[in-house]
Amino acid sequence: MKSLFISTLPVILFLTATLAVCEANPIADNPEIQSWLRDRVDRAKQCPGIIVGIVDASGSGIVSYGKSGAPAGDAVDGDTVFEIGSATKVFTSLLLADMAEHGELKLDDPISKYLPESVKVPSRNGRQITLVDLATHTSGLPRMPDNFAQKDPENPYADYTVPQLYAFLSGYTLPRDIGADYEYSNLGGGLLGHVLALCARTNYESLVLERICRPLGMTNTEITLSPDLKRRLAAGHNAAGQPAKNWDLPALAGAGALRSTANDLLKFVRANIGLSGSNLLPAMHVMQQSRHSAGSPYMDVGLGWHIARRFDTVLIWHNGGTGGYHSFMGFDPQSKRGVVVLANSANSIDDLGFHILEPKYPLTSFKPPKSRVAIQLPLETLDRCVGSYKLAPGVFFTLRREGSHLMAQLTGQSYFEIFPESDTEFFYKVVDAQLSFTKDSAGKLTGLVLHQNGMNQPATRVSEKAAE
Repeated sequence: MKSLFISTLPVILFLTATLAVCEANPIADNPEIQSWLRDRVDRAKQCPGIIVGIVDASGSGIVSYGKSGAPAGDAVDGDTVFEIGSATKVFTSLLLADMAEHGELKLDDPISKYLPESVKVPSRNGRQITLVDLATHTSGLPRMPDNFAQKDPENPYADYTVPQLYAFLSGYTLPRDIGADYEYSNLGGGLLGHVLALCARTNYESLVLERICRPLGMTNTEITLSPDLKRRLAAGHNAAGQPAKNWDLPALAGAGALRSTANDLLKFVRANIGLSGSNLLPAMHVMQQSRHSAGSPYMDVGLGWHIARRFDTVLIWHNGGTGGYHSFMGFDPQSKRGVVVLANSANSIDDLGFHILEPKYPLTSFKPPKSRVAIQLPLETLDRCVGSYKLAPGVFFTLRREGSHLMAQLTGQSYFEIFPESDTEFFYKVVDAQLSFTKDSAGKLTGLVLHQNGMNQPATRVSEKAAE
């Protein structure tokens, strides 16, 4: 779920961080958690500020450390506002489940029922894409539409329009049967939010506020921020610690447009666990049922939520990332314990959420970035690297040469230069990530490996030409 978010804005200095512990609770007031947050901010420089919120039957608590950069104050706390990115998809699926509970629609309704007749929704073998297909990422639609050509790479969704969305759907051919395979799709999440808003004859934000936020008392969760919330919005940073723009998703809001606070998200998690009385609980229970495998023996998908089954524990969770923020929310339905983690950096904090819920999930060990020196390579050596490399279903690295520079693009993001250390080892300067190329016995390039955050993710070469 995590993409490589990189940016080109100037480097900023990290200020000395401060620690705040709010809503005193024996679970949250934990010196181990405090030390983990200090390490991420002060030593590893993973983010300027980070918040952990914990909720269970005994109450809730928040530990926060670092700087927000918000006009309202330097220290992050439970009321600091963050972009939550793809965690928005859980809200979108809750709208779907609640509308189905009230008989306003059916989970297996075809989405064509709610779209204009002029939109030719793709189908395959007599099967139409349904609402539940979008919520479970099994629609056959790709991660991103192929007519997604952002004008501003640092706010990539801002200029994508509903007419463009309709044009994509009308011209797309599904590569496989609907419901056959899981492929995580921002397009699908955004389309689901759009369809639900059409069904309710309102806009996505109003639908979320009316049916979720107000009933749960979530007064700090919006897309279009009030002056007070804007004042409390943390300043986002990319993975290299550089300032990042906020993201706007007008046509695909259901995929990742919400902004919220740790205190508000704890209310949401508490309701999903069943610790607070809510009329939404029946719909929430429907969402938590496994409906399809999610590309791993240990992972399933429900409606919006992902379901991890490891270490004899079931964890229900979702994360989110934009250009300058990362979010995680999850819970153990058996122990009725939930966690929210928010950071004003694109670097992942998922391991914290998993580890707090189940200590057998390991914490990431961060090492100081290695000092790297770029060398010059002949143009023909750079040309051998040009092409398309498949990292995951619907996710590709595209490499092209611009003069004496080798440029790399990850699906849905912009091109950034990668610098050679050897004829097969390259590195980014804007983020701590590297690409190494693999060869066969004849010396021909067969793929590459992305090295980032302690992970090595291989990508297979599928074309020797850069995509147009």
